[in-house]
Amino acid sequence: MRVRVLVVDDEPGVRDAVRQVLEYEQYEVLTAGSGGEALSLYPAFRPHVVFLDVKMAGLDGLETLARLRGLDPHAQVIMISGHGTVATAVQATQQGAFDFLEKPLDADRLLVTVRNALGRTELLSENIRLRDEVDERFPMVGDAAALRAVRSLVDRVGPTPARVLIMGENGTGKELVARAIHERSPRRAGPFVEVNCAAIPSELIESELFGHIKGSFTGAVADRPGKFEVADGGTLFLDEIGDMSLAAQAKVLRVLEEGLVTRIGSARTDKVDVRVLAATNKDLEAEIAAGRFREDLYYRLNVVPVRVPPLRERLEDVPRLVEHFVQRTAGRAGVPARRFSTEAVAALAERRWPGNVRELRNAVERLLILARGQEIRPDDIQRLLPPDIERRGVAAGGGHFEGSYEAFRDQSERAFLMTKLHQFDWNISEAARALSMGRTRLYKRMQQLDLLRESDA
Repeated sequence: MRVRVLVVDDEPGVRDAVRQVLEYEQYEVLTAGSGGEALSLYPAFRPHVVFLDVKMAGLDGLETLARLRGLDPHAQVIMISGHGTVATAVQATQQGAFDFLEKPLDADRLLVTVRNALGRTELLSENIRLRDEVDERFPMVGDAAALRAVRSLVDRVGPTPARVLIMGENGTGKELVARAIHERSPRRAGPFVEVNCAAIPSELIESELFGHIKGSFTGAVADRPGKFEVADGGTLFLDEIGDMSLAAQAKVLRVLEEGLVTRIGSARTDKVDVRVLAATNKDLEAEIAAGRFREDLYYRLNVVPVRVPPLRERLEDVPRLVEHFVQRTAGRAGVPARRFSTEAVAALAERRWPGNVRELRNAVERLLILARGQEIRPDDIQRLLPPDIERRGVAAGGGHFEGSYEAFRDQSERAFLMTKLHQFDWNISEAARALSMGRTRLYKRMQQLDLLRESDA
């Protein structure tokens, strides 16, 4: 694809001279004799670079620049003038001009400036591509008011250095919010390092965060940097920080206050520049009252609180989420593409989803893999997904159940056992152990209640 350049000047001699230099370099050139003509040509021509004279009759260069930037915020405009002043150059730059050249134009400098402007365009395009790639991998899908509020807060806090405490139930997408904040920050080119505090044993969390030196404890066979050092210049995401030990909390507080880390077993301290984002599914104020979380650390982390809504508070987003998960899952090898009927989507939108978006994603994947027909229907949902006990419990409690006490008992027990079997992926031994009942007894009760695994149904 040839590079397109628009040359705007009310002097025909200047337009022709610049055009000849650029066409010799195989650029595609279009010229305009006024600001108004340039504005009419820009949308269809979509130039990569614009040369724009400052002093023109009618619409002058600075006004034309402002309108061009309104048409295209990424427009690369090089201002040219025979009466250039420092004040004019500064004003043009403040309005978004890439550079400012004085007449008479030097051909070599003109070409270098074009190449630099093109380099900036390529960088902007790459940043947009990477941003789109991140949004595609970690999207916050939906348009509910509660989610729009989260997006708005992310857009405002992302470019700042403020620490953010992300609160929400498991499966709501707290990590997606953290990544979105990182991508909207000046640190986006730096690392994004995640630590799940709940998944690391308490005796190892300090080593994971702050690193250690060889021989500092049993198993420390080599020096190892901690996550704070790895995240230097970027963002450290402390997920489920409510599960962190008090000893580790004290050290995190020191890093936040002083920006210094000390590896376990070392006397040396190192300076780190890290933005810390934290997330929790716990009520940290209740944890503080119980003596399990430091109040001073809470206030250090909770500069800007972000609450991620559970899926039950934005059930209107279920159709869009289903469509999103279908597209992502169906692209994997061996997973057939199927459509969800309107009734099936409506049935999914009626469920309470205690596991939130993560549970819905897993449900869509299961239905795509195990449903028999080309279209997924409500009976597939009933057959392949655990019963929505919370919803059924409300209905039964509200007196809407019809039938005998024995039928109600059997239905309730069937729903309970089905949930447990799904929880242990139909491992009968594990389910029986969790239920504190014999394996044979569980098998017998499954037969009585006509409980079949979906692959056998």
